[in-house]
Amino acid sequence: MTRARSVLAAALAVAALLWVAGCRQQAAPTAPPARTAFELDRERMVRQQIRARGVKDPRVLEAMAKVPREEFVPAEQRPHAYGDGPLPIGEGQTISQPYIVALMTELLTVKQGDRVLEIGTGSGYQAAILAELTPHVYTIEIVPTLAQRAGATLRRLGYDTVKVKTGDGYLGWPEYAPFDGIIVTCAPDQVPQPLKDQLAEGGRMVIPVGPQWTSQTLYLLRKSKGKLEQTAVIPVRFVPMVREAR
Repeated sequence: MTRARSVLAAALAVAALLWVAGCRQQAAPTAPPARTAFELDRERMVRQQIRARGVKDPRVLEAMAKVPREEFVPAEQRPHAYGDGPLPIGEGQTISQPYIVALMTELLTVKQGDRVLEIGTGSGYQAAILAELTPHVYTIEIVPTLAQRAGATLRRLGYDTVKVKTGDGYLGWPEYAPFDGIIVTCAPDQVPQPLKDQLAEGGRMVIPVGPQWTSQTLYLLRKSKGKLEQTAVIPVRFVPMVREAR
């Protein structure tokens, strides 16, 4: 009887030890995965280049912190993806400075469900930022190779709702008009009339305007009672708007 009690006590002790070990294993916190260098650079970009310069919209800041900018630049430019400036993407075009992307997006005040048109897809980065704010993003690129590459990148990263078109952005996209927001990432010498016509009542347009390859002005336009109210924001320099006729 004494031996049986000893065996039972030993078994209970082992069971208790196993139970305690299991509890400790379950209670042990899971270490978060180590962040990549690009993720750290992205966080630093938002903190030092964007928020520090006055961009405050939390949805814009969240989008800028989420979209992997390194995926939208050529391989040789990836080490510089989060630098404070534009980068070449081929075909004589550039991806805009991160601060300018964030500022223009904030000025557009995109609400969930808004229909937004982008003129000048380029790498597709701006379209991805917009797609974090609304599922209704339409973007036009006149250079076929850039349009195809941007479309492939957007699909690969899961931005399947973005509609990409190869064509003359000066003419807009009348099939999907009117748009609550229009953002232009290339500079015409004046605001294209088709874009004015395709802007919805109460809609906003953010566009750089000015002579080619010189200092231009970034404008915020609002449509009220059929008329455009214009506000100058800051001096900028964008690649010129290319027309099919040219």
